[in-house]
Amino acid sequence: MKVSVKKVDALRREMTFEVPKERVTKKLDEVLANIVRHAKMPGFRPGKAPKNMVESAHGKVAREEMLKNLIPEVYQEGLQQEKLDPIDFPMIDQVDMKDGLLKFRATIDLRPDVDVKNYKGLNVVKKSSDVTEEEVNKSIDFFKKGRGGDESAPIDDAFAKSLGFPALEDLKKAIKRNLEMDKERQNRIEMENQLMDALLKNAKLDVPQSLVARQLEMRLDDFRNRMKQYGAKDEDIQKKLEESSKELTSAAEKDVKLYLTLQKIAEIEKIEVKQGEQVAAKVIEFLFKEAKWEEPKA
Repeated sequence: MKVSVKKVDALRREMTFEVPKERVTKKLDEVLANIVRHAKMPGFRPGKAPKNMVESAHGKVAREEMLKNLIPEVYQEGLQQEKLDPIDFPMIDQVDMKDGLLKFRATIDLRPDVDVKNYKGLNVVKKSSDVTEEEVNKSIDFFKKGRGGDESAPIDDAFAKSLGFPALEDLKKAIKRNLEMDKERQNRIEMENQLMDALLKNAKLDVPQSLVARQLEMRLDDFRNRMKQYGAKDEDIQKKLEESSKELTSAAEKDVKLYLTLQKIAEIEKIEVKQGEQVAAKVIEFLFKEAKWEEPKA
């Protein structure tokens, strides 16, 4: 077997394989022998049909099965031989069989070196989750308008009862709790974003484009599905996707960079992840514990 490796960029490699006829023939014979054992041919009991007859009837299937088995086998041997550590599955193309010789190409992205520093003691600003009386009253006004009732009707105990609360004070308390919870969730997201932005500023790595492509496709699918839920037409969705292509690609690159950086921190800090847990969530939990908490500026 011959393997040649071409460097495309910092991470991408093109591996070209040549598998000799003898090995191809041996693998094809193994596949055919298995087909012979199970093939049902007219006039013969299962497993008793002549090999050449089975090959004539099932040659195409046998060839496909041989390639399906042999290419991954040879690819893995090539990785070991060349001491390459891909981060994702290969893209296999240029598969060619001529005079019994098998050739194919595998394009891979190597696992990048991640250099991350100063990830402990990152600054985090937590905004207050307090809710003002004015915010509560605005929410009540929103409920009132949403019901389409009499605009001049007073907001009193009777109004609260119509919403299922014993008194106006109980309605205000419930609304205040919900608003506080919403603020707390939003503040948590904002604090995570602060950590992630600071983390990425301190991280250096080349981003594997195969992972970016996969992440981008996920973002595009999510974008399409959300627009369809709002009743958007296919042509409008496509137009919006084209307009947002650059922004979505940039976001996908950031996703991958962040994922790899968090993985590296988990490795450095020996953060254990149990079944059902996510590495990212555990590392973010660690970063929050190590962070420097600050009060928002007035």
